[in-house]
Amino acid sequence: MTSMAKALLFFFLSLSLVPLIFSRSPKTRPSSPTPLIQSTCNATSYYDFCVASLGSDPAGPSASDVRSLSVVAINMAATNATNTSSVASSLAQKATDPSLRALLHTCAAKYVAARDALHSAVQSINEEMYDYAFVHVSAAAEYPSVCRVLFRQVPRLTYPSELARREEGLEMLCKIALDMISLLG
Repeated sequence: MTSMAKALLFFFLSLSLVPLIFSRSPKTRPSSPTPLIQSTCNATSYYDFCVASLGSDPAGPSASDVRSLSVVAINMAATNATNTSSVASSLAQKATDPSLRALLHTCAAKYVAARDALHSAVQSINEEMYDYAFVHVSAAAEYPSVCRVLFRQVPRLTYPSELARREEGLEMLCKIALDMISLLG
C-alpha cells in the first residue's frame, strides 16, 4: 500500500471515530489506543511500550497530531526523570557508606539535568525547532547512563536495581520521543 493510500485510509478511519469521541462522557477513557497513537507508535522502536505508555497518559488519547504526541512522550520522560531523581535522593539519605551516598547524589543531579533537558525539548517543539528538540531529548537519554558508569567504577558498590529499571524506562521513553521528533521534520 502506498503512503498516500495509507494516509487516506488513516484519514477516513479518523473521521469514522469522530462520533464515538464526541459521544463519550469526559470521564470515559478509550479501551484501545487511538489510530493516531497506533500509527505513530508503529514508526517507533518500541511499539508495545509506546502504545501502552501513551494510552495510559490522559493526554495521549486526546492528542491531535504527532507533534502533540511527542510532547506527551517527552513529558512522561520528564516525570520519570523527576521521580527517579527523588528515588536517588531518598536512597542517598538512607545510605551509610559515604561513597554510595556521593554516587547517589550525583545520580539525582543527573536525573535533574535530564528533566531540564526534556523541558527544553518541549519548548523547542513548541517553537518548531525540531533539531534542537532532538538534541535535548538525546542528552536527556544519556545523562542517567553517567550514573551507571560511576557505579561500575566502584566495584564494591552495586547499582540499585530501582535506578536501573527507571533508567531503562527513561531511555525507552526518550527513544520513542526521538522517533516521533524524526517524523516531524
